[in-house]
Amino acid sequence: MVDLKGQYNRIKDQVDASILNVIETTAFINGPEVHAFQKELEAYLEVKHVIPCANGTDALQIAMMGLGLKPGDEVITADFTFAATVEVIALLGLTPVLVDVDPITFNIDVNAIKNAITPNTKAIVPVHLFGLAANMDEIMKLANEHNLFVIEDNAQGIGGYYASKDGTKKKTGTIGHVASTSFFPSKNLGCYGDGGAIFTNDDDLAYTIRGIVNHGMYIRYHHDVVGVNSRLDSIQAAVLRAKLPNLDAYNDARRLAASKYAKAFQGIDGVITPGCFCDCSIENKEKCNLHVYHQYTLKIINADRDALAAHLNKNGIPCGVYYPIPLHLQKAYIDDRYKEENFKVTNQLIKEVISLPMHTELEDEQIDFITSTVIDFLKNN
Repeated sequence: MVDLKGQYNRIKDQVDASILNVIETTAFINGPEVHAFQKELEAYLEVKHVIPCANGTDALQIAMMGLGLKPGDEVITADFTFAATVEVIALLGLTPVLVDVDPITFNIDVNAIKNAITPNTKAIVPVHLFGLAANMDEIMKLANEHNLFVIEDNAQGIGGYYASKDGTKKKTGTIGHVASTSFFPSKNLGCYGDGGAIFTNDDDLAYTIRGIVNHGMYIRYHHDVVGVNSRLDSIQAAVLRAKLPNLDAYNDARRLAASKYAKAFQGIDGVITPGCFCDCSIENKEKCNLHVYHQYTLKIINADRDALAAHLNKNGIPCGVYYPIPLHLQKAYIDDRYKEENFKVTNQLIKEVISLPMHTELEDEQIDFITSTVIDFLKNN
């Protein structure tokens, strides 16, 4: 699904030198590489504060801790996403409120959010799923109307843009009150282990979060808030510094591969290619809600998706089903409040979606083989 070795080979000298420098200086925790990466990512995102941490799940949890959410507070998020999003809500004793998603973009449905808001609602967590920004204009409008926090889960969307109706354009993760991201190796910007970060333009919130990630300390051995131990180590920061200048090129390569996939599947019955709000071509990037294709996810209709997955695997083509079980049916998160009629889109998507290989090193020959294998299956089954 990803080619980390091929990507590494292109920046091998820089990565090796950076890692060796950390080892030689022995500045393994909160060393110069971490602080430099923080500043460089702030500049790239055009956000006031980046707070690195140990992983993307911690980032989301710490963002919620920083906002002062209390047990029983309701947090609305999408039913169709990875479990980490709802996991941290439950871990903090908050009340998860899962809602359905849009059938085209796979992102949280704004009308479903509206219907889920109660006097106990305190936050909305839109997930920029598979690399496409959620409908942030409408989400921020709802948040302002109801005095809610917006926490962007940007684990799959780093480097993407959201173009507002007023003509402004911002990077995903810089629009809500706070955002989290993951640097898991397979992400668009991935390190060589675990890593994550929190973004915000709120000075006071950033100060609080900087204490939380370091045991609640602002001065050594003075614990002013309840905190956790969640730090990005210097070796991972060194890897991320080597990759960050290439992130836009990485995302352009993903978009180019996506356009080739889409062209190959054009007019093929039974395949629906990923949707967007607009034309996401590279040429249109200045005015687009720019998809960064963390995953390239098809909908397979009028055919057996699982049989297709088996066929691809038989032919040596990796694929993934993200996600096979909706969160509201996961044993850990089952709740009598949830009614199946409120999850019609999610319940359909779990039967249809399949993700094809998507990374920066995809070659035309590989794309041709992947798409022809999918098309041959659909024509013969």
